[in-house]
Amino acid sequence: MSDNYQNALNKIKNDRKFLNFIGCCNNRNVNGVTGPTGPSGPTGPTGPTGATGITGPTGPTGPTGSTGSVDPNPYDLYVQSTAAPGGNGSQLSPFQTISQALAVAEPNSIINVLSGTYPVTEQNVLNIPGLILKGRAGSKILLQSSIVPFLLNADNVKIDGLTMTSDQPYPVEFIQVGGNNNQILNCQIYGPNQSGDSSTWVVNRGFVTQNGITNLLVRNNIFYSLRQPAYLNPNSTGTIMDNVTYNTRGYVVDRAIFLFSGNSWGIPENAVDIALLAGTTTGSLYDPLSALEASNSSATISDQR
Repeated sequence: MSDNYQNALNKIKNDRKFLNFIGCCNNRNVNGVTGPTGPSGPTGPTGPTGATGITGPTGPTGPTGSTGSVDPNPYDLYVQSTAAPGGNGSQLSPFQTISQALAVAEPNSIINVLSGTYPVTEQNVLNIPGLILKGRAGSKILLQSSIVPFLLNADNVKIDGLTMTSDQPYPVEFIQVGGNNNQILNCQIYGPNQSGDSSTWVVNRGFVTQNGITNLLVRNNIFYSLRQPAYLNPNSTGTIMDNVTYNTRGYVVDRAIFLFSGNSWGIPENAVDIALLAGTTTGSLYDPLSALEASNSSATISDQR
């Protein structure tokens, strides 16, 4: 074989290798340079909450703390006849007697008399300005001695909602009013039954005013089985209204100046409803008598002026 032929054959082989190399390169995926990352798309909606897992066991209970205490409030005191001895006057630990509360009460305070019977053998002097003695349901004062159980010596004192009676008729009033601007409200005051004509009864009374006290308000009370619901002494002033009175000898006005209005009378009837004693003023409070009668449920008036 000549040299020229051999050279031509080698060239052909080399050309074929080159073409094969080019074909391989064209079929191969060559990665270029990675481009920049595009912006993130919006966040998709939150999927539904999965089921709650099983609750673990309850841990042990911690130790109980010490019991707190409530200090008595001298402006809001409590009394209960059945309370344990040694109370401090708080609602949780009431006093046993009203006199205990009076010993520590401050001006403008309230003494709450809770349910129970309160025997009284010594006078309670209410000499604290603005004091309210407030009877709660079921509370009853039982007088057991010939003394005035309540003496209102300070101004702006109020007795509200107390029931008062006695174990026997005593010749005393249940309340004596010695201060100004006092009030007797929503009370029930009655004595034990006395036999015979009321003119022979022991002279027990619901309340009595001292001479010259001013601006007493007596309202929404019930008085019965007493010699008199009240004796109004000279120059005392005030208002008696919306009370019910029966089985007595009536209100006695002894030169006092009181407005009577809206009072009514029960059964057994009073001997008289209102008695105006000699020396009592004339004028608009009591005259004409027909107006006084009409404004007090057709009251029976004994005019002794």
